[in-house]
Amino acid sequence: MEDLPIDELMIREYLLDNPDFFNRYPELLLAMRLSHHERGSVSLVERRQEMLRERVTQLEEEITSLMKIATENEKIFRFNSDLSMQILKCEDLGQLRQVLSGKLKAEFGFTHVRLITVHDIDSELAKIWRQRIQQGYYFGRLTQSESKRLFGTEVGSVALTKLSDENGQVIFGVASADAAHFHPDMDHLFFQQIRDLLDHMLPKF
Repeated sequence: MEDLPIDELMIREYLLDNPDFFNRYPELLLAMRLSHHERGSVSLVERRQEMLRERVTQLEEEITSLMKIATENEKIFRFNSDLSMQILKCEDLGQLRQVLSGKLKAEFGFTHVRLITVHDIDSELAKIWRQRIQQGYYFGRLTQSESKRLFGTEVGSVALTKLSDENGQVIFGVASADAAHFHPDMDHLFFQQIRDLLDHMLPKF
């Protein structure tokens, strides 16, 4: 009778369903050998220990990353809370612009902070309004002419958002000297919070 080929998937499923298999046959743990890219051949026990060490290292790195993110989020939350209180105290648009610019530059090192009203006669700003921030936000780089019109000089990268229609065509923008600082995949929650605050304040002036 011809031997049937061994189905590796069946063996895999059996071992998964019977995790105590090697407890019943402990001699197999030492007898089985696995190839290793640095050490040649190792036992199943050694390989398992190595995999566990790698998994522990991976989990430690993930925890460190999550703690870093949590720290950054807390920093942003505290900054937004303080910025909100300062802006709510502003008595005119000039004071609001001064607070907004001073706080953002000091905290994040932005080179420029602008709050610009788009007039119909300003074709360059109107084009930026229509094309760059059609979806509400834009993160990335600008052309030379766009940079000079918005910020007066060339910049690395920018974050732009438009305020609500109730405020007319108003652009809020910040710029960084780092060309990679702002990019299309960024989350816009931070700028949404500032935009909501500006939407609340501008009608008061």
